[in-house]
Amino acid sequence: MSDRPATAMPYSLLPGTPRERLIVALDVPALDEARVVVTRLAPAVRWFKVGSELFTAAGPRAVGLVLEQGGRVFLDLKFHDIPHTVRGAVASAVRLGVSMVNVHISGGDEMMRAAAEARGSAPAYVIGVTALTSVDEDVARIVETARSAGNAGLDGVVASPREAAAIKAACGAPFVVVTPGIRLSPIASDDQRRTATPAAAVEGGSDFLVVGRPVLTAPDPLEAVERIVDEIALATYAHAPKSER
Repeated sequence: MSDRPATAMPYSLLPGTPRERLIVALDVPALDEARVVVTRLAPAVRWFKVGSELFTAAGPRAVGLVLEQGGRVFLDLKFHDIPHTVRGAVASAVRLGVSMVNVHISGGDEMMRAAAEARGSAPAYVIGVTALTSVDEDVARIVETARSAGNAGLDGVVASPREAAAIKAACGAPFVVVTPGIRLSPIASDDQRRTATPAAAVEGGSDFLVVGRPVLTAPDPLEAVERIVDEIALATYAHAPKSER
């Protein structure tokens, strides 16, 4: 188990239903395109991810767009800088109203502690990036990296399902695992390496599943969302203790 310090873990944000475990990635180049996606999916989606592409184009307006629709924002900018700069960046993100923000674990323990402290008492996760899902990595190394993030006060990490169970064992069940690269089926020439289906991610121990292209490029994005939520629900039910079924 990790000996990480107590933090303001935002338990109120822990996913309570299969729908609350899905994060749709707004990987689009312009605010108008994001608005179309959010407006269409907001009735069925609780979380949206705002990454570098959209934030560079639209800035805080992208976050505001989601909040106006009643959604929660995962600000995926992977902060990596000196502790003072990252502290300020996380504090600014929290003031914007995001519910999750990430930093690169490779920035070091002092930087991660600064990020965790900057969150204060706000109901927002501060999580660490272990390794990009576009590259292959050793499971043991990623688990050790996750342990260092927990010891520095972060609430969880971004990791693939193949590492999730080991991370939970090392850092404790409340330590959050956010899994990108979710695919409904294999995609030819995909630039993601450590991918998984929604069911495999749930079975592996992931708490939140980030889905982009399978929703954004679907003929019917809302139908794709419901298909993913149904798969999450079935996998959750299948692995729940009999007393909770």
